[in-house]
Amino acid sequence: MRRLLLVGAAVLLLGGCAGMMAEKEPLSAEATLKDKDGKDVGRATLIETAEGVRIAVTGYRLPRGTHGLHIHAVGACQPPDFTSAGAHFNPGGKKHGKMNPEGPHAGDLPNLVAAASGEGGIDITTKLVTLGPGPSSLFGDKGTSLVVHAAADDDKTDPTGNSGSRIACGVITK
Repeated sequence: MRRLLLVGAAVLLLGGCAGMMAEKEPLSAEATLKDKDGKDVGRATLIETAEGVRIAVTGYRLPRGTHGLHIHAVGACQPPDFTSAGAHFNPGGKKHGKMNPEGPHAGDLPNLVAAASGEGGIDITTKLVTLGPGPSSLFGDKGTSLVVHAAADDDKTDPTGNSGSRIACGVITK
């Protein structure tokens, strides 16, 4: 009887393990935002969900104010101006901004507001990008990066939303 109970317990345990292994971990990515001096000023976590890619950004040691936030088309962040990150991520060939009738770029994100303490954050979900394969993948040939700009994005002016210089950048990695 004891042997039968042990065999039954083993079957249940192994069956449970197999079921857990069948569940796939969601695709995820991250980016560490650095300023022109190489100091960490923020962190982003990206997770593929059924609703789209959830992007949670926490900024710290940022200048007070409202800052444009975009995904850029190249996974490179060379200080001091971060122009190595290229233009906004725009696989659909759209115009800039959610208020633009011909937009938005896939990389257009809401503004990030930093308090006087330098802290701020956003948590959004977008269907315009993916962490999986395809034309809107953030892991194409050149990769992508997340860029914080000096000024607020006006959500309409093409190509950059008048958001000013790039003040922080982080390469998006798996």
